[in-house]
Amino acid sequence: MAARRMATPMPVTFRQRVLAAVRRIPAGRVATYGDVAAAAGQPRAARAVGNIMKGCTAAGVPCHRVVAAGGLLGGYGGNESMKRALLRAEGIFMSGKRIRGFSAIRWGGPRRATRRGHGHV
Repeated sequence: MAARRMATPMPVTFRQRVLAAVRRIPAGRVATYGDVAAAAGQPRAARAVGNIMKGCTAAGVPCHRVVAAGGLLGGYGGNESMKRALLRAEGIFMSGKRIRGFSAIRWGGPRRATRRGHGHV
């Protein structure tokens, strides 16, 4: 009788972890690129998150809920007015390019690092 080989699970990529984190952002809340990077296990990879979001076409991923630091609107594949409309439909409003009440609606995710980088919140 031949021994059965257990299939080795495929490693989860950073992109997959980012998309999973973005899927967890509830409606009516936003997260920064840095928040998503931290939730995906790479707290210093905010720019990489931005690049993933820019090219994201995956169904069920609410990319419009990912914003720039400090509550700035950020991009949305070049369609800022669409991002603004999607957020407005969820009850999130802007003053200029900044989200009103940003700290009250900011989602930190399960592993958001502190500002100083000493652990997790």
